[in-house]
Amino acid sequence: MELQQLRYVVAVAETSNFTRAAERCRVVQSALSHQIASLERELGARLFERTSRRVRLTPAGEAFLPAARECLEAAARARAEVAAASGEIRGRLAVGAIPTVAAVNLPVALRDYRRRHPRVHITLTSAGSDDLIERVRRGSVDVAFLGLPSRAEPRGVQSRRLGGGELVAVVAPDYHRTDREVDLRSLADEPFIDFRAGAAGRAQSDEAFAAAGVRREVPFEVSSADLMVDLVRQGLGVGMLPAAYAPRFPDLHIIRLRDAPTRMEHLIWGNRPSLAATAFLELIRPTSENTETDTGDAPGRRCGARPAIYRDPRSLS
Repeated sequence: MELQQLRYVVAVAETSNFTRAAERCRVVQSALSHQIASLERELGARLFERTSRRVRLTPAGEAFLPAARECLEAAARARAEVAAASGEIRGRLAVGAIPTVAAVNLPVALRDYRRRHPRVHITLTSAGSDDLIERVRRGSVDVAFLGLPSRAEPRGVQSRRLGGGELVAVVAPDYHRTDREVDLRSLADEPFIDFRAGAAGRAQSDEAFAAAGVRREVPFEVSSADLMVDLVRQGLGVGMLPAAYAPRFPDLHIIRLRDAPTRMEHLIWGNRPSLAATAFLELIRPTSENTETDTGDAPGRRCGARPAIYRDPRSLS
């Protein structure tokens, strides 16, 4: 059994496709298929069921996958420990983030991290909070930035609160009302553009309208803030965005809400963060104002409840 075979199994399991797995692993599909078939013969069991439409894990594959991931993580950790002994951090850092992250200037943080640790291979994935929590649990993402309703906490992962904030309503420049501040009830008759029902990005708005005793119509459900903004620009409805994020679209009219929905941004990571992930967590440090206790074991156990979280790496030297 070889590490490369384990990588191929994990890639196929995560993509549900031999072709995409081969592309991810940068090998020809025939070589990947041959190695997996060789591993199956060694194990005496098929790991995948293959049909013309899809590929899925067999019961044996389901049992094998967690151990395969653990082996790959242990090997990566061993290489990183050797490099760290000579004063250098290597490996990979897979970062996930919601599109509307506002508590951290993420592009700047990634830029400075890469300057400080140039031998770490960084990737970034944009997705919804629920999806990112699951990816961190599986280990395919190392650290992620979420936005959840204020009373919610991410489960099954280590986490740190970064900061909370209110949502605002955003409307087209020629919107028929010029109010700068209203309550939710006054918007009850408006069509809304929001994330899909049940998603974490939608929950805080639904909870706030329910608390106000208001039923609203959401004819347009989107999967990204950019699409929401595009629909708002066309006058198709009212959007809801974090107050710290909405100013990125200066052509839209912002309406503040007296009974505004609120959300909390979180930084999450797995139970055994790699050295590369730990170094990133060190950069995302708290302000001293309004500190709260972490739920995790990474360095920097206290965090600010307000934004301005990013810490210049020069201050860590």
